Formats: sequence, C-alpha cells, structure tokens
Amino acid sequence: MEGRCAVETWAEFGCAASTCTAKVVFTVGAEVLLCAGSDEVHVFSVQEKKLTAVLRCPGPVGDLVQSDDKQLLYVACDSGVYSVNLPSLLPRTPDALADNSSRAAVLEISSDRLAVGEEGVCSVLLVGAGLLTLSQRDALWWLTLYKVPVSGQSPASSYEKLTELSVPVVSAGLHADTEGDQKRLGRRPVLICVHSSDEPPPSSSSALSSSSQDGHYRLEPVLFKLLFGVDAALVKSPIILCGLPDGRLCFFPLRLPGLRVRVLHSLEQPVVLIGTSVVTEPDVGGPQCLVAVGALGRVVLVRTGEGRPELGGKVAGFTEGCVSGPVVCGCVDRERLYYSTGSDLLALDLPGGPAERAGPGRGDAVDHGEDTSTKTATAALQSSVSLNVCRVIALAEPTHNTAGAVELVGLSARGRLQRITLPNGGEDTGLPRLPSAQVGQRVRDLLAAIGDVCERASVLKSNIQSKNQILRHLNQVLNISFLLLDNKNSGEQLPVQEKPISCRAVTRWSRLLQKDSLNLTCVLENSSPYGLDRGWRFSVTVFPLSYSNAAGVEKSSRTFSFPFLHLHPGETLEVSLPLAAAGDTSFPVTLSCSLIFSLNSLLGEEEASRLLASGDSVKSRLGLDSSCVSLALDTLTVDWLDALQVNRPTASHRNMTSQPTDSIQAFLSTRQVRWSGRGEGRAESAEREQYSASVRVSSELLSATLALKTPDVDAQGPEVAPPSLCISLLDWLLSQGPGGGETGPRGDAIARGSSVVHAQGPDGHAVKLTAKEVNVGEESVEKAEGPLAAVEVQVESSSMAAVCGLHHAVLRRVQTLLQRDPEKAASTLRVERLGLRQTLQRAEIQQCRIPEAFGVSRGRMTQSLLSVYRQLRENPLLII
Repeated sequence: MEGRCAVETWAEFGCAASTCTAKVVFTVGAEVLLCAGSDEVHVFSVQEKKLTAVLRCPGPVGDLVQSDDKQLLYVACDSGVYSVNLPSLLPRTPDALADNSSRAAVLEISSDRLAVGEEGVCSVLLVGAGLLTLSQRDALWWLTLYKVPVSGQSPASSYEKLTELSVPVVSAGLHADTEGDQKRLGRRPVLICVHSSDEPPPSSSSALSSSSQDGHYRLEPVLFKLLFGVDAALVKSPIILCGLPDGRLCFFPLRLPGLRVRVLHSLEQPVVLIGTSVVTEPDVGGPQCLVAVGALGRVVLVRTGEGRPELGGKVAGFTEGCVSGPVVCGCVDRERLYYSTGSDLLALDLPGGPAERAGPGRGDAVDHGEDTSTKTATAALQSSVSLNVCRVIALAEPTHNTAGAVELVGLSARGRLQRITLPNGGEDTGLPRLPSAQVGQRVRDLLAAIGDVCERASVLKSNIQSKNQILRHLNQVLNISFLLLDNKNSGEQLPVQEKPISCRAVTRWSRLLQKDSLNLTCVLENSSPYGLDRGWRFSVTVFPLSYSNAAGVEKSSRTFSFPFLHLHPGETLEVSLPLAAAGDTSFPVTLSCSLIFSLNSLLGEEEASRLLASGDSVKSRLGLDSSCVSLALDTLTVDWLDALQVNRPTASHRNMTSQPTDSIQAFLSTRQVRWSGRGEGRAESAEREQYSASVRVSSELLSATLALKTPDVDAQGPEVAPPSLCISLLDWLLSQGPGGGETGPRGDAIARGSSVVHAQGPDGHAVKLTAKEVNVGEESVEKAEGPLAAVEVQVESSSMAAVCGLHHAVLRRVQTLLQRDPEKAASTLRVERLGLRQTLQRAEIQQCRIPEAFGVSRGRMTQSLLSVYRQLRENPLLII
C-alpha cells in the first residue's frame, strides 16, 4: 500500500467517547449517525459538512440501526428501543439547506416513541419485517424477534413479539449487577445477519450484493450450506449470527421450525467484528470467507476446502491466527481487514485475496492438519500495515469514492468524526511485494536493524536499571534526612535511646612510645528502619571551648571523617580518634557529630551540580554544601571528669592539705606570676599551693535520681552493705561518658568504705575528689524537722585550671539529675529556717553589684568582680 492516508476531520464533539459502546453508521451519501456512549445520537450531514441534529434519548445509547428505506431510526437504550422518524424531524427545504449558520437542532426523544419496552437491550438488528433485539437478563442472553408494523400504526402498541430464544452466560465476569445495566457489560455483542448469495437481495441493497449493508452479509452457497446446514440453504433462510463477549459465535436460522441456538465456534475472547471477504477473483457467487476478530487479536477465517477422499465433497476449514492487539474496532472491505488497536489503525490483506492465490485445499486446517497453505495463511496474518492514524475507536462500513479509493469514516477517542481516505493502489495492488532477488538482502538488512535495536535496548535497559537504583538510593537518603530533620524541628530533646540515629562517646587513656594520649571512641547506633549504604560517612568535629595562653597556640577545630559501606538497622559503628595529648588543658571540648552523604559518589559531579542549581529552598533545608547532604546528630561535651586518670586505691598519693586556701587569691597570684614573667620562686610557690571548690547536693535528690547498686555477695565472706550516697555519687560522676556513654567500671578505683578518689588531670597535676555527708541548717531548727541532709563534693588540686575545670564538670553533671527528677517545691518556712533565704538574698545583692563593676576603671572592675566571686564561693548554694 503506497502513499499516506488523507485524514479529514468533519466535526469535533469535544467529549471523550467510550470504546465499548461507540458506533458510527454511514448512510449512503446522506448522513452519518453516531453515538459515543452517552444519551445523545448525533446526525451529521455529509453534504453540508455540519452537525444537523442531536437526538437526546432517555438513557445511554447502546446501539442504533436504520431501516432499509432510511425513514426510521431505532435507538436501543436501557429502558427499551425507541423508533424515530428522521425525515419528519429533519426537513429538507431549500431554505433550511441554505442556512448554514443555523445551529444543530436538539430533539428530545419522548416515551411516546417507545417501540419495544424491553430493558437491557445491547444490540438491535432489522431483518426484513422483523426487529431483533439482544439483551441480558437473569444470567441469560435473550434473542427476541418483534414484528415491525406497517406505516401508520402506533409504534407503542403494534410491535408484536414473534419468538424468543435464550443462551446461558458462561463467563461470570460479564454478568450485570442489575437487569438492563448495559454500562457494566465489557463490550457490546456483535449481531449480524448472513444470507446465501443465491438469495435475491432486497431492492435497497441490490447494488451491494457482495458487501454488507446495515449488518447484513452475503456468503457463497457452498460455504453457507457447510456452516449452517442443508435445510437452511434449501429454504434460503437468513442466519442470525451473534458474537458474544465471552467469545462464542452463536447462530440460528429464522425460517426453520423448532428454532434453537447453536455454537459455531469460540474465539475465547470478546468478539469485536464479524464480516465476509472475497477469497478468489472474479467474485463469482459472493464472498467465500467468513471472518471473525477477537478483542485480543485472534482472527478466525472460515473457508471452503477440499475434504479427505474417503469423506468426499468439500468441508468448512477454520484457520486461526493472531494480529497485533488489542483490537478496538474494525471492518472488512472485500479482501482486506481494517482494524484499530486504539493507538494505530492497521490494514491487513486476508489470505487468499488478490495478493495471494492458492489452489484447492485452502482452509483444510481442521480436517488435514496444518498443511503448507494453512501455514502460509497463518503467516500472512502477521503482515499488517500501519495507516498512521491513531486513537480510532469506531469505524463505519468502508465505501469507495469515484476514483476507486477506499474511504473509512471513524470516530476518535477525543470525539472527532474523521474521514480517512486510503491511497489508491489499484484493484490488484495489495501489499507491496519485493522481487525475489532483493528478499535476501532485505532480510539481512532487517536482521542487522534488529541487532542494532537489541543493542540499543540493552544499553537503555542498563541505564534504566542504573537510574532506578539511583532513585531508590536517593529515596532512602531523603527518608533518613526528613526523619532526622523532623526530630530536630520538633524542639524536643529526646533521650539517646529514643533517637532514630544517635551517637555516644567513651574516653580512654593510652600509652605509646612513652607518651600518654587521650583517645575518644565514638559509637554510632542506627535504630532507624533505614540502612546507611554507600556514600554515607560519619563526621566528628572537635572544637575546644578553652585554649592555652601559650604563645603560638590558637583556638582551632579538627574534623574527622569515617566513610562506611553498610550500616543496617540495629547495627552500630565504632570509630576512634585522638583527642588530646598529656599536658593539654584545652577542656572542655565540644564534639559535633553528623552524617554526611556525598551526591558526587552517587550521581556524579555534573548531575550533582545540576541538582544544587535546582532550588535554594531544598538546598538550605537539607544542608547541601559542596554536593553533600549534612545532617546533624548530636553535640557531645568532653570535660575534665572524662579526661581524668583515676588511680587505684593502693597507689601512693601525695599528702594534700586539709585546709585549702582561698582559690580566688591563688588564682590572682598565678595570673600575676604569668603576667609579670618574673619571680620563678613565686611561681613554684603558687603551684605548690592547694586549691579547692565544692558542690552541695541534697540527699533527697540523690536518692530519687541515682540507682543504687545492689549489695555484692562475696563467696568467702558475708554480704557487703550497699554503698552510701557519697560513694554512689562519686561512682556516677566518674562513669558517665559524653552522650550517655558508659566509660566502664571506674568505681573500683574508689577504696572500699572510703569516699575519696585520687586521680591525675590531663595537665599532669594530681587531683582529689572527696564526697561527704553534711547537714545544712541553722542551730535554731526545730527538732521535729531537723536540718537538711546533703552530700558535699570537694575538688582539691595544686592546679587552678584543674579545680575550675572539675568544678564546672561536676556542676554540669548535677544539672542532668535535676532534669531526671520532677521539680518539688520546698516549704517556704523550711527554706527560711534553713537559712537559705539569707543565702539567696546575698546572691541577689552580689548580682546587683556585677553591672556596677563595668562602669569603673579596669583595675577597680577586676577587684569588684573578684570580690563578688569570693562572696559567692564562701556561701555556696545548695542544689535541692
């Protein structure tokens, strides 16, 4: 088929059509009648090229058929079949034809035009003076024949039921939920009438003796007799052939007594099309082939073939094949099949047409097996040619123009009425055929093209798989990101155990090459439902909060990065990093732990740059910086308590002074020595001086928050009494690591029965931690209430930096105890009697003196601040 199809759009109805109920009827040279599945029937005038009328029916239109004289139009709806007289509704006066600007008339079809009051009618067909309906009720298909009245009778009372036949529904998926519910059926059944070619045709269709007219088809007498029986051929009875949605081809003759429905064949898929085609030329005796097409592409050709010699005579041969499906609609024009898949309109030369001549024996697939001619016919069904017209859902019967070209009238899925003119290739052109000398080269070219396509398809498949893997990985990254961001934006500080991804740290001293160093072990725990795969890395930034005054020492941060491959849910990752060397006093140290994902490792540099340029909002929310997604986890603090080297109780300790001097005075002396740079003897004397600081915590708070250890049982001795609050407090202070990490059982460094801990600070100076129980209160306290019991932790060292650092560390840990225990308001009378009110008042007075100190000279300001600090230290507050 050479050339391209010419497509002319006649009208656009602006609504999507239904592929199951759409139908187009093209009356010869006059009008086009179409229904798109709604309750309207559109009448389009071919001569005027305009929509002339819209018939609005009482319900959705399932089928329509026009009488032979073109006077009556029968419309099938849910409530029955309506009869409409078109000429009376559409006057053809010269004035009306000249008025091209007039709009289409909207005509309401009232109930007085009801011809047959039968519910659930799916298909209708006019057979002579009879009206045949097909409906579904009570899990049965009902075929009902009515007598059409003569002109002048009332349509509501003169349609007489002549006969009614039923066929059981065998496919449960096609049952309607309600009687007459046409819309729930998968597809409209196909209903046609087949005549023998030797039967005299009606006068209205005499010019179309070998083609179809309003659902009527003709078939050569031999095949007609072989398919439908000798009796039907003798009486020249029309045969009603029905294609059901379950795939069965059922038939029954109209003029034989004792009517019953028989099954001719089954396509095992919904029937879309039944027609006839010409097998041999010249067309002598009518079409020689019955064609049936299923919705999934199965094609059945029924032709006359030579039977076995012992059987004698001829037989009906069934040839089955498949075309590219699905098949939405189609029609047959002599030797060619036109069908639409919804995405393309295709043409197929049927086997045995002008493109392929075969001798006797054609179609003997059932009786002789699959011989050479049957294989050729099956292969020919695969040679469809695209007409490059898409989205056609309904086709009228083909016609020919004056030049002999085939014209198809179709309805698209978007509601466009189109005329499709096929290229005129002559009567015997058929499909293009290559010379035999070029067949081999053509086959080689096709094989080479197939190889290229397969290679490109393989590359595309690999790219698609890679993209899918990247998308899955990015989706997991986004899930982890939003999980951590939601936890951060909620504003609630969750415990370490409840965080989806958390980290904690443990400090340990190690000795290498006679040098001591403090190492930090960070533990990353993944409690989320997502795994951390390739591309993620664990980053720890160490930032000292204080620094030494030595020359050349600057306050700087260090960042350690640890990439890993897989960290599944529930697993942990341990990493170690150097924190400080012996003698370093830059404590406390802040650890900022975060997860970083590199987009370059997954997308490549170019794709990652394009993603960064896509939007600033996403970039800022996910923390995108240099093609990396940074997600903050926890901020940990390593203080002086974490950096202590606790000595065993058996170790010898230096004798420390029991009465410490004032720490502020020692601090001033130390600073004066450093500032002056003179007097080494004074510096050595200051270093030998002992400094101290203390913190008091109520025993009630400690008992409520500290979990006391159970008594130890000695196998060789009696039970040991549970440790006191002093020992428990010291053990707790030394065992708490950054972020809730346990530093290990350091409580064994406390002498049994003693509440004193000897240790060495990171600067090398010896320190001593002492805990003792004290009573806080005035002498005038009543005996009924008694003084308030508390535990006092005292820090002593010859290093002022060690005392200040440990004092800060103890206070920071005690603050966590206050967060554990709910606030309990103490009695106002009790607080006043304990003398705490006076302490608070003194603290408020000292607080008021602090702003005044900033308004004087520098020397006086220093003296004022030191005086305030001395007063606060001499009167420590009690933490309750």
